[in-house]
Amino acid sequence: MFVGITNTPKDYDWGSTSELAEVLGTTPSGGPEAELWLGAHPLSPSAIVDPAAAGGARTLDAFIAADPERALGATRSRDTLPFLLKVLAAEHPLSIQAHPSAEQALAGFAREEDAGVALDSPTRSYKDDLPKPELALALSGTFEALAGFRDVAETRALIEELRSEGASAGDADAAGRLAALDTMLDGSSGDALRRVLAFALGGSDEAVATLAAIARVVPRMPASSAFRREYETVSELTEQHPGDAGILVALLLNRVSLAEGEALYLPSGNMHAYLHGTAIEIMAASDNVIRGGITSKHVDVTELQEVVRFEAVPPPILQPEEAGEDVDVFRPDVPYFRLVRVTASADADVPIAGPAIVLALGGAADISGQRSSTTVPAGGATFVTPEEGTLRVRTTGTVFLATTNP
Repeated sequence: MFVGITNTPKDYDWGSTSELAEVLGTTPSGGPEAELWLGAHPLSPSAIVDPAAAGGARTLDAFIAADPERALGATRSRDTLPFLLKVLAAEHPLSIQAHPSAEQALAGFAREEDAGVALDSPTRSYKDDLPKPELALALSGTFEALAGFRDVAETRALIEELRSEGASAGDADAAGRLAALDTMLDGSSGDALRRVLAFALGGSDEAVATLAAIARVVPRMPASSAFRREYETVSELTEQHPGDAGILVALLLNRVSLAEGEALYLPSGNMHAYLHGTAIEIMAASDNVIRGGITSKHVDVTELQEVVRFEAVPPPILQPEEAGEDVDVFRPDVPYFRLVRVTASADADVPIAGPAIVLALGGAADISGQRSSTTVPAGGATFVTPEEGTLRVRTTGTVFLATTNP
């Protein structure tokens, strides 16, 4: 069964006033449009385009609740859609954040429930008992992000370059504070990263002064520096979030530029932030976000230190599997989701073993399953029940298919 779905874009202040509308082929609202949610998440379930064709259900979560076995399949673990698909358009940086593992989410949610913390409390960290691994696939020419801790030796080289420039400029205060920051990174990688994160977010006078010193020195750094992009990150974040402790956290992270069609996979515990661009985002259907700066929202430093994986990793690019001409499959190491990208194909077969959502961009898509068929208009989406089995896709644009990952 195919069920047409839609939603109203979120108007978060970091959203673009034009890029999301351009991707979807819609008229801009005039304000920021940040994310289009496609799924059954209770905070913003998709609306059903034709309720009469869906047994009267007006939202996707209501449709699923009416017959979970048909909507999700007999092998489901819960009576809810396990993934959430988004189209994201970031004009400004999102907060630096990490997401809990399955075990941490269960324990954290139970702990806050027992403590009586209201679900809508600004200090609440766990909105549900699910993990939130996620994948972002670039739609724009470049999609800019921070993702994972950079090798500590490289970070120390960056700090030494800043210290040297501060000393050359006669800024003894900056040189001394950067030397002290470098000393904090001495020792084992995990301990060093934990130490600097705690320092950055601790709110001490020393941390505030260190951040101010970095802000003074970075504009002096030459464009020829090997760390040019990292300094650009500091400048961008300082302009938009002056004095935010997350700027110092950002100095520890890999700066990543994704070309169109490239994907970033962010498992539990990975510190990250999206900076600019448009992307398809797919994640486990959770709202558990533990923030680490570049935000006016609550930063739970203690919980962040429990959730974050203090290990240096290369930029977490996820390479696709080729599943036929014009078909790429992005398959992470979690069961909640996988993402299939079909480009300008006259005949592509995509098997599904669970529920799916199909999104058509840049052109309409004809989708045929084992029991029925539908046409998804450009910028439109449809929910697919598992009984449709292998889907045959014909499109002149690009189709994104989100489904489970058995």
